[in-house]
Amino acid sequence: MIRNAAAALALPFRAAPVVASLTLALTVLAGAAPAGAAWLTMLLVDELTSGAASAGRAAFLAVASALTGGLAIALLYLCGHLGEVVRHRVTLTVESRLFRRIATLPGLRHIEDPAFHDRLRLAEQAAQEAPGTISQFTQEVVRSVVLLAGFAGALLVVWPPMTLLLLASVVTAVFARLATARREAATEEAWVATDRRRLFYRALLTDVRAAKEIRLFGLGELLHARMVGSLTTVSGARLVAQRRGTVVQSALALLGAVVGGIGTVVVALNVAAGRSSVGDLVLFLGAVAGVQTGLSGVVLQLGEAGRAVRLFGHYLDVVGTRDDLVAGTGVPAAGAIELRDVWFRYSEDGPWVLRGLNLTIPAGAAVGLVGVNGAGKSTLVKLLCRFYDPQRGSITWGGVDVRELDVPALRARIGVVFQEFMAYDLTAAENIGIGQVRELDNRARIIGAAETARVADTINALPNGYDTVLSRTHADDERTGVTLSGGQWQRVALARCLMRADAELMILDEPTSGLDAEGEHRVHDTLRRHAEGRTRLLISHRMAALRGADLIVTLTGGRIAEQGSHDELMDADGEYARLFRLQAGGYQDVRVS
Repeated sequence: MIRNAAAALALPFRAAPVVASLTLALTVLAGAAPAGAAWLTMLLVDELTSGAASAGRAAFLAVASALTGGLAIALLYLCGHLGEVVRHRVTLTVESRLFRRIATLPGLRHIEDPAFHDRLRLAEQAAQEAPGTISQFTQEVVRSVVLLAGFAGALLVVWPPMTLLLLASVVTAVFARLATARREAATEEAWVATDRRRLFYRALLTDVRAAKEIRLFGLGELLHARMVGSLTTVSGARLVAQRRGTVVQSALALLGAVVGGIGTVVVALNVAAGRSSVGDLVLFLGAVAGVQTGLSGVVLQLGEAGRAVRLFGHYLDVVGTRDDLVAGTGVPAAGAIELRDVWFRYSEDGPWVLRGLNLTIPAGAAVGLVGVNGAGKSTLVKLLCRFYDPQRGSITWGGVDVRELDVPALRARIGVVFQEFMAYDLTAAENIGIGQVRELDNRARIIGAAETARVADTINALPNGYDTVLSRTHADDERTGVTLSGGQWQRVALARCLMRADAELMILDEPTSGLDAEGEHRVHDTLRRHAEGRTRLLISHRMAALRGADLIVTLTGGRIAEQGSHDELMDADGEYARLFRLQAGGYQDVRVS
């Protein structure tokens, strides 16, 4: 907690050092002003009740008291505005740091870990709430400490025991509020997975991609019920924690009222007995009111600040997350890609997906990869892109272990069409151009990639051509977005891959699964001509699409079961031949005479 609090308190002075320092100074003045105004009011009352009041002195004290009170209010407004400026800059800093860390994680191990997403959810919550809460609390504490110091001096003058009673109530209130804050933060941590599930159901109900199935299968009520159920569970847990805190705080407020009442009675009796002046009573009442007001503000915010500080630890943990891949410095050299005794699994207690895999992908060759679902094909793609490193064995490119290569430099040499490609809510040009970000504004390059992928005619027919937003949920400059069919989106994804004209390795994972037979033939013909001389890894369940590959590899149970040309594998009559004949049988026209 100390680490979290220190880091959180340092944020304003890092994000906005000048404004934060000015705010702190003005906050000190704002805290001192009420005590000064109360003291001047006491002097004014004593002057007026002395029996020999001076009009000039009374007028001066009245004006000074009014100006001091007005200054206190003006300073509060000014500090409030400056505080908002600081909170704005702190929020920008915090959000930027958090999502830069997410964006720069080199691998997928954290991104595909549900536990990390729970921490990320808490970190996002802390990033949104903690900066403002902690900054506001800091201002309130500084102001209240100065205010309490000023009024404590007044109480010492009027009735010293009152100071001790108020300090005792302060300490009790602080510890009780901190305990409540711990309970509230623990509740957030305990139910974060349930809350994330609620957000998942809520997003599904508004997801355009899910809308058809939700309506066809009548899933709306089911998803709505689960969303409300998750919300009810989390809200109930939060209310229980808050209820306990409310009971404690209410009891402490009554205790404070009793303490203040006792002190007021004592001072009033002293005034009646002539041991204190009316001004002393006025000062005392002002001091008690000021102290209780300051304390209530601090104590109320203390719980939120304590909860924010605890959650801020999750933010610090995510920002400080170590890279899940060892950084290399080498530059890839042309050559074959070799996998030697590669073992891989996604978690330490999970099943092995690849089991001692050995494979050579010759430079400039077209290699087809065949296997049933779950054989490890997509995992192999992730390893080649170095989203993960194998637990055992090695992968070399041009004779150099990929762990020794610079990750961005390695990936810059690879073009991929993933089986689960993304359809971005961006313009058609941006959807293609992001395949090579530095060429995002190169319209000629984008058009060339679209023509190669045979999607240029589709884009030209859109309302705004390449500037059409490909989305049903977003619009640009009040222009309605347009969506594409699955096959058209697949061609856009292929064009995105083709933006990397200098890629030495092209990985095509089911690149034509959404195309008709004619479209598939044209795309494969285009790819053969476009990728001539480059290393290609072709993955497809359509066996005919791999028939012309230089080498075909069959993956079974995480191992290479067989490899060779189409003819060699058919002659071997193994797994490849079985799958090929099984698929070909669906196209054979059996006639009954």
